[in-house]
Amino acid sequence: MNVMLLTTHLNAGGITSYLQTLCRGLTADGHGVWLVSSGGERAGDFQAMGCRLVTRDIKTKSEVSPKIYAVLGELKDIILREKIEVLHAHTRITQVMAAWLRRMSGRPNIATCHGFFKTRWNRRLFPCWGIRTIAISEPVVRHLTGDFRCPPETVKLIPNGIDLERFFVAADEDRTACRERHGLGDEPVVGIIARLSDVKGIDILIETIPRVKERIPEVKLVIMGEGREEQALKDLVRQRHLEGTVRFFSGVDDMALCLNMFDVFVMPSRQEGLGLSVLEAQACGLCVVASRVGGLVSIIEDGETGFLVDPEDPAVLAARITAVLTDDFTRRKVGRQARARVGEHHAASRMVAETVKVYREVI
Repeated sequence: MNVMLLTTHLNAGGITSYLQTLCRGLTADGHGVWLVSSGGERAGDFQAMGCRLVTRDIKTKSEVSPKIYAVLGELKDIILREKIEVLHAHTRITQVMAAWLRRMSGRPNIATCHGFFKTRWNRRLFPCWGIRTIAISEPVVRHLTGDFRCPPETVKLIPNGIDLERFFVAADEDRTACRERHGLGDEPVVGIIARLSDVKGIDILIETIPRVKERIPEVKLVIMGEGREEQALKDLVRQRHLEGTVRFFSGVDDMALCLNMFDVFVMPSRQEGLGLSVLEAQACGLCVVASRVGGLVSIIEDGETGFLVDPEDPAVLAARITAVLTDDFTRRKVGRQARARVGEHHAASRMVAETVKVYREVI
């Protein structure tokens, strides 16, 4: 089977990580994969696994940008020449592109909904979800069928998959070496890897740290990621006089090793479709503390495979982080149970197989 995947960019982030898992599985199973994007820092990873990259300037947030329409004719030619059988879009912009390409080429299009969209008029009038829409969690299914009136029979629930060989529990010496590269020692480390946007609630996490420091003065907070809120978050750190406690890193060289630097992973989101980075942290054997919102409640069994707290409550979040950091036995036990659950419910092979099944249905 030949598949064309479409996404806006290939920089670090949840969608790129999802595509890495999907592409690795598709190419390993012998399927042909053409990946359309504006490129990015992870492009080489996809090329190495056998994907054929189609890099064009489609990085825009406007559905009427001339950029995306200028490349449609060329993409149609590739679809017909390479006998592409299905189009799979992963962002709003590429959903619109795939909808046009379906009309131009006659090939079926599907989309994966990776989170929540605002119900703007343009998305209601021109949904562009495709013949099928993959939802990554039950809350996203309800979002599609309720807010966007997608017919239930067109929505397929396929939770994100995690490759347990790629996300592993690192040896002590590798963990120590990674900490040293990032200027850390053996102090307790609270960490998050996420897009620096308001919805992730990183400001709430920063507000918790003075409370945690009351019990654990040597604690460090590591924030890894990029986004429009970066300067605002750094300003908040200065306002709270936390410059020596909070560290920002924009690049993530090795996701699994970076996760293994942390003692506890925190995701204080205000809204979350599923929480791919949470699953990746759990796969690395980390104890996760997260908000009780969206899809996070479907991947964390409170007290068993992580801990859930009410959103936007720094005091409650700080209390739970402190409790986790001061109880080594529980923290490690919960981390082991979390990794086992990821292996049982979120295997990469299952996600790929169920996605291929959707491809065959629409073809």
